[in-house]
Amino acid sequence: MNTDLRALSATELDSWMGCVEWTFGGVPFSPEDRAMYTGLAEPRRALGHWDGAECVGTAGAYSLRLTVPGGAAVPAAGVTMVSVAPTHRRQGLLTAMMRRQLDDVRSWGEPLAVLMASEPAIYGRFGYGAATAETRLRIDSSRVGLALPSGTDGVRVRRSSPREALDACEEVYARVAPGRPGTLVRQPGWERVPVNDPESARGGGSPLQCVLAERDGEVTGYVTFHVRPGWDGAVPVGTVAVRDLAALDPASYAALWRFVFGIDLTSVVECGNRPVDDALLRLVSDVRRCDVRVRDGLYVRLVELGGALGARSYRAPVDVVLEVEDSFCPWNAGRWRLTADAEGAAFCRRTDEEPGLALSVKELGAAYLGGVSLTSLAAAGAVRELRDGALAEASLAFSSDAQPWCPHGF
Repeated sequence: MNTDLRALSATELDSWMGCVEWTFGGVPFSPEDRAMYTGLAEPRRALGHWDGAECVGTAGAYSLRLTVPGGAAVPAAGVTMVSVAPTHRRQGLLTAMMRRQLDDVRSWGEPLAVLMASEPAIYGRFGYGAATAETRLRIDSSRVGLALPSGTDGVRVRRSSPREALDACEEVYARVAPGRPGTLVRQPGWERVPVNDPESARGGGSPLQCVLAERDGEVTGYVTFHVRPGWDGAVPVGTVAVRDLAALDPASYAALWRFVFGIDLTSVVECGNRPVDDALLRLVSDVRRCDVRVRDGLYVRLVELGGALGARSYRAPVDVVLEVEDSFCPWNAGRWRLTADAEGAAFCRRTDEEPGLALSVKELGAAYLGGVSLTSLAAAGAVRELRDGALAEASLAFSSDAQPWCPHGF
């Protein structure tokens, strides 16, 4: 079929979003979600395939900033709303959109593209690597206790409206973001995302609730959540569904979880997205009753390899030549020398020197935020060591103290 691929005009946004709805099962966006996504949309950065007057393919790219190891916030294209109409599958529309989009991202000067994949198998062929993981928990709070650190009793918790507390919560979020690679630094308008609360997304629970942690009059943490009441005969079995929780210190963090575990008429705490190294797993008395499940999170694509590798810090000094395969973005292919000093400052430039490691841009994307080790990728046959010692040196340098994590989608 002959289709027209082009950037959107503002008047085409409704038709474009209609294609997304149809592709993802035909369920319309809630009015709240549609208003939020329309407000955040950047039509000039969104692509649509058109078959006559009908939109049959979509791919958007938000202007985001992503925290990387070392705490810097790096410009990144947040790939979103990718869809191909069921009537137009297997005709090359997705490949054409990915090709055009990565060319556009490069022209915008953004070294990274990132996305949350609806299906993990789709994006590896375009150079995206799974760089973060997220943990989902279902905790039997009637039988699991918490080991509370010193100072927890000195933290005050108080209820607030999510919107009234938004500025205070955003200040906490901004302070913790640099310490966690993979975190999205909120751009103007994105503060709406954590308080967007359509009834259709509550799972039968309450409107979004918020509780703040305070010490000496300063907000030191927050939790937002829904409560789903439930009864087993005369026994209450309600669920607390935690949406977001962040704190500036261990005592405030523990105080918020103690509050969550102690909500009356509940016996289950659910968390849909927490980091894999969440301190909660060290506070609970019985991790086996937490039903811990891990899945893939953020996918990273290095668009400008030299700029991306030079934008982050490294855990240890490194001097290694990488032989990189990248058939989809051939400007990245070839040999690159990555050097970083003891302070983590890095440079990455073209070279003709002999390589120490050989890998594809997909593996570099997976390892970029420090959560996937080059050693583990080598054990899977995806990275080849060409110089003795290069693998151990690079794997240590790429690693991160805190596991990377993206706290919400886009």
